[in-house]
Amino acid sequence: MKNGFWTCLVLFLVLTFACDEKAEKVEEAPTESFRNEVAATEVKIAAAERKSFDYLINATGKLEAASEVMAVIEQAGYLIELPIREGQTVTKGQVIAKLDDTEARFRLQKATIALRNALAEYESMKLGFGTVFDSNDEDRKAIIDEQLRAKSGVFLAELEVKEAEMALTRCEVKAPISGKIADLKFREGSLVGANSELCEILGTSGLILRVNVLESDIALISPNQVAEIYPVTNIQSPITGRVQGINPRVDENGLVQVSLALPSADKLLPGMNARAIIRAPQSNSLVVPKDAVVYRSGRAVVFTIENKESKWNYVEVGKDNGEEVEILEGIEAGSTVITTNNLQLAHQAPVQIVED
Repeated sequence: MKNGFWTCLVLFLVLTFACDEKAEKVEEAPTESFRNEVAATEVKIAAAERKSFDYLINATGKLEAASEVMAVIEQAGYLIELPIREGQTVTKGQVIAKLDDTEARFRLQKATIALRNALAEYESMKLGFGTVFDSNDEDRKAIIDEQLRAKSGVFLAELEVKEAEMALTRCEVKAPISGKIADLKFREGSLVGANSELCEILGTSGLILRVNVLESDIALISPNQVAEIYPVTNIQSPITGRVQGINPRVDENGLVQVSLALPSADKLLPGMNARAIIRAPQSNSLVVPKDAVVYRSGRAVVFTIENKESKWNYVEVGKDNGEEVEILEGIEAGSTVITTNNLQLAHQAPVQIVED
């Protein structure tokens, strides 16, 4: 029994010493050996460049006709002709409605007769001043002539004729501008009052898109600046527009209204929604691809490559145009930045550059 006890004790001591020695060897293994065993992350790269950078200002709004005029019926009467419909194109000066002009014609005839009578009275009164009108005293003749016209009622009769002619003219409503008919309010045969709105005419020479822009971006916008317009009817092919006007007032939300002019196009109607992209070129900016920027704990990070390892760089970003990001500080121009597999990348991780 004693021999068995001593044999077990010796075996226990030998095994314990062997395990301790192995643990010491593991602890003494160099850190570099672990780094060599980690597979390098395959990444794609790009260069941080100083170049012209197009900052894109995005805004949405509604299309409006470049000119919108209300056609008004100036006097009361019955609409006997209404040869227009909504959506119809009309030209400036075209007759778009007619009122019953019977009363207006009688009024004009009456005013014309009154004028003839007044002229006859004037000529009769003029005979009593034959000596004056036969003389060479032009000033005297002018004074007497004016007095006779006033006393005979010629001046008043002439005025009444002009008023009657205007009333007859108002029996026809003419298009004040060329464009398309919208919001037609009456039908043929309707009895209308004076100064009633007949319809609105939307000019077809062009369109206006009014958008609201952040006040922080307004310094980057100037008249005649190019913009790309994307109507909801065609989001693929932009229409070229230009900045027409900038409202000099900032609203309570910190927005400024900008008006963009664009040509008329098929299937574009006032009231349609559209998106505008205004390009604001920035010169000599340090730029990296947008994919090179990741965020860690709310801070922007760009990974660069040094000695085949990733390097963590906190950066301050500027403007973003959807494809590239402006870097204000944190890396130098010419730095090689990582654009792929950088979301979970660590500092000083081994990387391998792969080509597209």
